[in-house]
Amino acid sequence: MALPAAVISLFVSAAPAFADLKLCNRMSYVVEAAIGIDDKSATATRGWFRIDPAACRVVLQGPLTADRILLNARALGVYGASPIPQNGGDTLCIAPENFVIAAARQCRAGQTPAPFTQITPTSTDDGHMVAYLAEDSEYDDEQARLAGIQRLLVIAGYDAAPIDGVDGPKTQGALSAFLKSRGLSPDIVQSPNFFTAMIDAVQTPSSTGLTWCNDTPHKIVAAVATDDGKAITSRGWYRIDPGKCLHPDVTGQPKQVFSFAEAVDSDNRAIKIKDRPLNWGGGKELCTRESKFEFTEQSDCGSRGLAPIGFAPVDMSGGGKTLRFALP
Repeated sequence: MALPAAVISLFVSAAPAFADLKLCNRMSYVVEAAIGIDDKSATATRGWFRIDPAACRVVLQGPLTADRILLNARALGVYGASPIPQNGGDTLCIAPENFVIAAARQCRAGQTPAPFTQITPTSTDDGHMVAYLAEDSEYDDEQARLAGIQRLLVIAGYDAAPIDGVDGPKTQGALSAFLKSRGLSPDIVQSPNFFTAMIDAVQTPSSTGLTWCNDTPHKIVAAVATDDGKAITSRGWYRIDPGKCLHPDVTGQPKQVFSFAEAVDSDNRAIKIKDRPLNWGGGKELCTRESKFEFTEQSDCGSRGLAPIGFAPVDMSGGGKTLRFALP
């Protein structure tokens, strides 16, 4: 899936800040947000605040006395190679898991620099301050929630496309089939925990499509490639957390599917066992690069500044395949 150009909607207000700060998510992704608090000569960061589509989360309580409030957001790993682009002018420190960093301009061990965007929240009728996460699609709350459901259905292998926040028989049919296959009651759709239930279900092996499962204690990054008979398209990187599964977006009926995966540390460096990288691939060399990529031309990778990596063919003749990555 290609991520629509995502932006942080900034709302300017002349009203004084005197109540809690809320972030509201009008995107089709479950996101995790981190905030930066810039106050005179000190800058602190804290995260991660998980926010479902059409939901809000209080991220800072009490009067907003800081000189500036900054924001960084990321999509959950279940969305694979669909990070939210950041275009902020400030670089502050974050950590992989929940964190509070008091001096956030000089990163220490276990911390990484990330771009933050300054936000100017607006005052709402209830006295709170609010800023919105939004996509170019400009969903309202109802549309964002439905588009979020559609996106997870597609990841799980059900045809709910296009992801447009518009309800109809196709989306409802895909949702019903998903709930039935996972043994979930239709009542759960209206539950405040529905996105958690969907994500838990998506991160389990499926009888359809390709599933990667990480049985190691390390984070794994993976890439998939599909051959439609005319060209081979390679796409990555997908993040698979320890103990989780992920369904890469393989659409249509490709003639052949290929896979590559590698275990990495918190700084995205390859994990080595007996001086050999811990990875799972094969002999089919295809083009990749360190950052997010999608390539349909697979010749002369090195001369184009790309990295050729050996992918392994995946037997999809049974309609579904689960690849489990484990320590040797």
